[in-house]
Amino acid sequence: MTSVAQVAEGVERVHRRISEAGGDPAVVRLVAVTKGLGAEAVEAALAAGVADVGESYADELSAKAAVVAQGVRWHFVGRLQSNKVKAVASLIELWHSVDRTSVVRGIGERAPGARVLVQVNTTGEPTKGGCHPDDAPGLVADADRAGLQVQGLMTVGPAGDPEHARAGFRLLRDLADRLGLPERSMGMSDDLEVAVQEGSTMVRVGRALFGPRRSVATDIGAGTVVRRCH
Repeated sequence: MTSVAQVAEGVERVHRRISEAGGDPAVVRLVAVTKGLGAEAVEAALAAGVADVGESYADELSAKAAVVAQGVRWHFVGRLQSNKVKAVASLIELWHSVDRTSVVRGIGERAPGARVLVQVNTTGEPTKGGCHPDDAPGLVADADRAGLQVQGLMTVGPAGDPEHARAGFRLLRDLADRLGLPERSMGMSDDLEVAVQEGSTMVRVGRALFGPRRSVATDIGAGTVVRRCH
C-alpha cells in the first residue's frame, strides 16, 4: 500500500534534488508516474500536492480515472498504440510520446487541439521509442497541420550512469530551442539531476516517489490489471 507520508517524503526529496541541480521546483514540473500501481498511488500523489500524474497504459489510465477523485492532470508517457487513443482521448492533459505520423493522426482525429510533446530517440537504442532527431522538425510540422498544440519535446535517457544521458538531453534541449518549443520532458528517478542541468522543464518520476516496483495485480475498479514492473 502506498502511503501519503511516503509519497510526500519522496516529493520533498525530488524537489531538493532539483534545487541542488540548479533548478527551481516551482518551474520544473514533477510528473508522478503511477504505472503498475493502484489508484491509491494516484490519491497519495494528489494528497502530497502533485496533480500531474503519468501513465503508460491506456487501460490502466482509464480504470484509475474512473475511481480517482477529481483534480488529476493526466499525462500519457508510454509508447502509444494508435488504436488506444480513443479510450483516453478525453482524459489526457499532455501526450508525451508522439513519435510517428499515425499517432499524430489518431490524436488529431480523437482529440482536436490536444497538447502534445514529440518524442525524440536521442540514444539510438532500437528498444526506445521516439523519432530520429533529424525527423523531429517534420513530425512537429505534421502535428501543427493536424491541429495539435506542440508544446515541446520528450526523450528517455539510457540506463546506467546518469552522465551517459547528458549528451542526449543536451541534444533535445538544443533541438527544442531551434524549433522554438518551450517544454523539454526529460529526466527520471536516476538521471533527473543531469536532465535539470541540461534544461529539463519536466521530470517523470516513479520509483523515487513510490519505491521499487514489483510484479503486481491491482484492483482499480474496472477489473484487475496485471503488469510486470521493475
